Amino acid sequence: MIAPLPSAARPFVAFPTLLRQHGLAVAPEQTVSFLAAIELLGPRGIEPIRKAAVATLAPHPEQRALFDALFDMHFLGAVAEPGEEDFAPDDEIAVQEDSGSREILVGEDINETGQAATGAEALSVRALQPLDESETLRRFVRALPAALPRRRGYRHRAARRGPDVDLARSLRAAIRHDGEVMSLKKLRRVMRPRPILLLIDVSGSMKQRSDANLALAHAIVQTAPRAEVFTFGTPLTRVTRALRRKRREQALADASGLVADWDGGTRIGDALQAFLAVPRFAAYARGAVVVVLSDGLERGDPAALVSAVTRLSARAHRIDWLTPLAADPEYRPETEALRLIGPSLASLGDGANTARICRHILSLGGAAAA
Repeated sequence: MIAPLPSAARPFVAFPTLLRQHGLAVAPEQTVSFLAAIELLGPRGIEPIRKAAVATLAPHPEQRALFDALFDMHFLGAVAEPGEEDFAPDDEIAVQEDSGSREILVGEDINETGQAATGAEALSVRALQPLDESETLRRFVRALPAALPRRRGYRHRAARRGPDVDLARSLRAAIRHDGEVMSLKKLRRVMRPRPILLLIDVSGSMKQRSDANLALAHAIVQTAPRAEVFTFGTPLTRVTRALRRKRREQALADASGLVADWDGGTRIGDALQAFLAVPRFAAYARGAVVVVLSDGLERGDPAALVSAVTRLSARAHRIDWLTPLAADPEYRPETEALRLIGPSLASLGDGANTARICRHILSLGGAAAA
């Protein structure tokens, strides 16, 4: 049985909670360190407590005024709570905490609507909701096996015509004719579906499409023989294993628990560089059809994105970038990064809804390499 918290320690435990409620990032480990510092100092005044709080809870320099105001209000009983201007952290985003098992980081930009891109890393938990696109996905699943792009495999199979001779079959046929070689049996190489690599943007500017894109990824993983799915916003996350579950609801629930940067910032170049830096991940792109579902609103260094896409295109069969912004027929790439990577892309298509994305993927079977 866990011992109850001593009444003397409750104000010190409540202070980090107050900080989190006002947008300051405080991890559970920092709360423990704060209590240990109080016990070690045995303070007799308020200033040692303030110094211990600053040392262990580590407020950002730009948030120090807010930190001090909350400290005075909590420990000194300030009657007037600081105004909105004092309490609003400049250029910061407050992220709702989960049950306490994960540390929530504070980023750089407020992005409540998802209409703009941000480079801030905001970690959060999200429950993916199954959307009512079942009929579209059912038709897509039925058509996908025959529409997958194909390449010649390394295995051979018997054929009426072909460049290679099947020596074993030819000798067996000769034995049946008393050693006479009546004809040479032929072999041809088996055509194999190309692997599909799906890279899904889950940043704040793509929050309207995140659930639907993950549901589509689940359909692809369940149907294609070789498919890999990664999400990116600020970090990179592999969700293929979670999407291999048969039931879509369970697969999406598992995937939502793996991804920690829902509706956060957008650093596509850094995420792709991390993908290429892991040899096992980079091997997934070799000869694959790479489909990127992103609006391309890069907030990081454009040079990192250009370098990553150039290296990725050298490995992949083709790269198709599908953006919801291309729903407008007159759409032209507006960001510098998306304009620079244009020559490395096989196509810049419409990713505004699931039906259009499915139609584009089904058309890749007859498309040429980049």
